[in-house]
Amino acid sequence: MVDRLLSVQQVAELLGTGVRFPRRLIEERRITFVKVGRHVRIPESVLSAYVAEHTVQPVTVRRAALRGAA
Repeated sequence: MVDRLLSVQQVAELLGTGVRFPRRLIEERRITFVKVGRHVRIPESVLSAYVAEHTVQPVTVRRAALRGAA
């Protein structure tokens, strides 16, 4: 099955950012992209992997453990 290719504008909307952020990811080669002529497209699976890779899980620490460190 072929992965859907997203425009920079679509990626920005999905991430909830302006277009500058995905453009910076592309410029710094921090995300995989596809050149279609002069257009840049990002595969949907790559965007999902990027979000999953940069998702920070919450840490559950008891307050008593924090007091002992000081």
